[in-house]
Amino acid sequence: MTEIKKEIKLTGNERPKIGVYVCHCGVNIGGVVSVPDLIENAKTLPNVEVGREYKFFCSDVGQKMIKEDIEAGLVNRVVVAACSPRMHEPTFRIACKEAGLNQFLFEMANIREHSTWVHMKEPEGAYEIAKDHIRMAIAKARELVPLEVQKVNVEPSCLIIGGGITGMNAALDIATSGYKVYLVERTPTIGGHMAQLDKTFPTMDCSSCILTPKMSEVSRKKNIELLTYSEVTEVTGYVGNFEVTILKKPHYVDQEKCTACGICIDSCPITVGNEFEIGLGTRKAIYVPFPQAVPGQYTIDLENCIKCGICARKDVCEPEAINFDDEPEYIKVKVGTIIVATGYDSYDPTALKQYGYGKYPNVITGLQMERLLSSFGPVIGKPVRPSDLKEPHSIAFLQCVGSRNFREGGNKYCSRVCCMYATKQARQYKEKHPEADIYIFYIDIRAFGKGYEEFYESAAENYGINYIRGRIAEVSEDENHNIIIRSEDTLLQQPIEMKVDLFVLSTGIEPRADAEMITSLLRIQRSADGFFLEAHPKLRPVDTLTEGIFIAGVAQGPKDIPDSVGQAKAAAASAIALMAQGEVEIEPYFAVVRPERCIGCNMCVENCAYGAIELMNDKRFGTIATINEALCKGCGACAGNCRCSAIDIKGFTGEQIYSIITGRL
Repeated sequence: MTEIKKEIKLTGNERPKIGVYVCHCGVNIGGVVSVPDLIENAKTLPNVEVGREYKFFCSDVGQKMIKEDIEAGLVNRVVVAACSPRMHEPTFRIACKEAGLNQFLFEMANIREHSTWVHMKEPEGAYEIAKDHIRMAIAKARELVPLEVQKVNVEPSCLIIGGGITGMNAALDIATSGYKVYLVERTPTIGGHMAQLDKTFPTMDCSSCILTPKMSEVSRKKNIELLTYSEVTEVTGYVGNFEVTILKKPHYVDQEKCTACGICIDSCPITVGNEFEIGLGTRKAIYVPFPQAVPGQYTIDLENCIKCGICARKDVCEPEAINFDDEPEYIKVKVGTIIVATGYDSYDPTALKQYGYGKYPNVITGLQMERLLSSFGPVIGKPVRPSDLKEPHSIAFLQCVGSRNFREGGNKYCSRVCCMYATKQARQYKEKHPEADIYIFYIDIRAFGKGYEEFYESAAENYGINYIRGRIAEVSEDENHNIIIRSEDTLLQQPIEMKVDLFVLSTGIEPRADAEMITSLLRIQRSADGFFLEAHPKLRPVDTLTEGIFIAGVAQGPKDIPDSVGQAKAAAASAIALMAQGEVEIEPYFAVVRPERCIGCNMCVENCAYGAIELMNDKRFGTIATINEALCKGCGACAGNCRCSAIDIKGFTGEQIYSIITGRL
């Protein structure tokens, strides 16, 4: 373990002695610009005492060179010109700290991504840009002052929003590690979309056989408080100390008294469409979403209930569990970490008029086909045509519906699972009906996962499923509700017209409709595709830019079950690591108010996306803004909009930014 030397006490008022260290980064920088020339130029600038070059300053040898200069008293400010600060700023900060220098007396110039990589074919221009970046970093380094890291305690509990396969796995991992978990699910049962599936690709395992034991384990786990039919309504606080308000919606059935006997269903006179069956089945006004639901107690859909009182009769509900006076309940919990596992919505193809969804009864979506194939679905696993309830002898699937077709009203991205679930469904149907004709129209097959390519090849070779490369232009129906398809085989370059009994749209994955609400609630970001944005796509795929909040599963982007479970474990591990520390360091890059300048105009409060600013009455200065340092992320929105220049960001003060802009040295 590296020994950390006692910190050199600096006030920021002593004469800056700046060390400039320019990295070759192999040939990434050194192969484009002259590193020795950059060093010689840097040495001509005021306050630069040391200039050195090395092949890789991020290596142990390179870091040792920097440490030795600090320990010898040669430098008290460090500038490293190398790659992106997102990659190695922590590395060099730690090196400064280990040598006894305040880690915030360090500045990094990105001359790889911002110079040599983008101007590789223009080495002279790349050199000038690199020289400017180093000059600006030196100018800022001259204005740096020591800063102190703050520490806050971390509550040893976690909130998980979403009770699908991702949320459940994360909850189990965290609970097994000994931490309290509040698992919040907006529907009456956990399980998510996976509960609607019949089998999973490529192993063809029974989905409910995998999922149901996991659901039961979650309900029994000592450290998991399961809050179904609930929603998060407010989140305040900061990493380690989030205060969460949760709305528990009324079931109108006492969940403690209900024995899930099901007699009430037989007595209920109201029948409505079943959301779980996606319009292919019905349910009563008192219901459980599906047979294996956890919890298994009943809920009354009061919007459709006529309050006839039959279910409340003693001869119908012996435990007397029906309670029409049930009221919403708000509970407040304190947690240290939050995991967002809210899942996805299936794309609604109604807007794609050319495919006839919603117009022709025998045009269905892939998820509806899943329910038809399910052994506990509306037709007990024996798919029929909605128009006449007859078994189809020919089925066509169309890929990329709602995916990769932005111009047609869909999304730009690939949903990743559609090629595989269409292949799975086609294979399932062929196993039961070997004589059936199955066609899959595709742009290109994306079989990206382990065993997926073999699964696809087996479907074509062993099951006789016909793959046709080409988009379908339009569909219509004949007098018997058969679907007429007009397309083109782009491999054979021939037009196609065929008639099938059933037409399945392999609809893609979309961000949930309430994603924007979650964004506002948690103050996390979304990427251009609408899914929640990770802090770094490769190095921090489950972190968000709000510390202490993690994302996992399809909430972060389209993915299959194995990848969702993998991210669940990653998010759980990240939350556990944070809670296990007992306390967390908060970097001192936060806003500070100059009270003598503040006029209490409230503009900074309105511009703060993190809720870190509020107005308070000061005895000396009157009404002024105050900033919660733990909540503040140092984004600068307040400072940039302050008409009185009353707010500064530590590490990015007005003087420091001005020195960079003007080159004042």
